[in-house]
Amino acid sequence: MADTADTRTPAQIEADIKRRRAVLAETLDEIGVRVHPKTIVGDAKARVVANVDHTLGRTYIRVNRVVSEVKAQFVDEQGAPRLERVVLAALLVVGVVGLLTATTRRRKG
Repeated sequence: MADTADTRTPAQIEADIKRRRAVLAETLDEIGVRVHPKTIVGDAKARVVANVDHTLGRTYIRVNRVVSEVKAQFVDEQGAPRLERVVLAALLVVGVVGLLTATTRRRKG
């Protein structure tokens, strides 16, 4: 049979109890901080901000890609404008603006 007798002195036992109480108090303080409503709300806000940042980053990349693709339609490989496409797009914009202006004048008149 193994000897399980405690050979510590009363002072050692007291010191061990104090140390364990300090560790337990620290653990309880950490738990208290984690479950505090302000901590929970702060963590939730941080997660939302991280998700929004991630979504905005992905959106920026997609928009940048689309802008580059559109630009490639109006500029050749050397960076010179493709006049036939620029003129066609300008005429289209002028036509749409004219149509909107005519429609607005009809409604007012």
